[in-house]
Amino acid sequence: MGRLDPRTIRTDPGEARDQIAQWHELLNDVPFATAHGWDVREAIRAHVLASPYPILPVDVARKWFAHRRDRLARHTDPTPAADPDDVTTWRAELLGARHAVAAGTAAPSTHRQLTGGGPHPDVEARLRAIGSCIPPAVRAELARYRPARAAREAAVAAGQPDALSVACPWCHAAKGQPCRSRRVGLDGHARGNAPRETPHPSRVDLAAAALPRPTAA
Repeated sequence: MGRLDPRTIRTDPGEARDQIAQWHELLNDVPFATAHGWDVREAIRAHVLASPYPILPVDVARKWFAHRRDRLARHTDPTPAADPDDVTTWRAELLGARHAVAAGTAAPSTHRQLTGGGPHPDVEARLRAIGSCIPPAVRAELARYRPARAAREAAVAAGQPDALSVACPWCHAAKGQPCRSRRVGLDGHARGNAPRETPHPSRVDLAAAALPRPTAA
């Protein structure tokens, strides 16, 4: 500390001894360095570079407490290996893991993230069997709550073009969005914006024109 900031150096042996005793008492709970991102030398160096004032013990302590709070905020308690019926052992293991994270001797245990792997083999086999993640009986029950989607699925099943695969030139509905019933007022502005159960005819014609034509053999 004295090497980086000569203003903190005490030349008198008594003052130097008192200074060391004061710092030792105030920073007794602050580790010198941990294996997970904390080094008191980096904290002192960052203060000397950022602040025009001489460093004090409280400056180092605040940086350590902020580092510890950040670690605990990112920590999610893993399930202890102890028997949950043994409350004393279970609680001791849980608190031990928290204290280890707070002291910097263990890394925070975060939630496991979703991976990009495929579905479970059982789910994949079921999807191949029914053809969809929604069973036909459930899809039929949902049809009355999703009339636009039901009409779209019925048109595709009947071999008709999927109108929602293109944007509507009449109401300007985007791809995948149902058409809107828009009326033009006397002032020339659109009135009403209710979704339609069936797409506009011009949209159906546009989707039919976008279908690939069969090539002659």
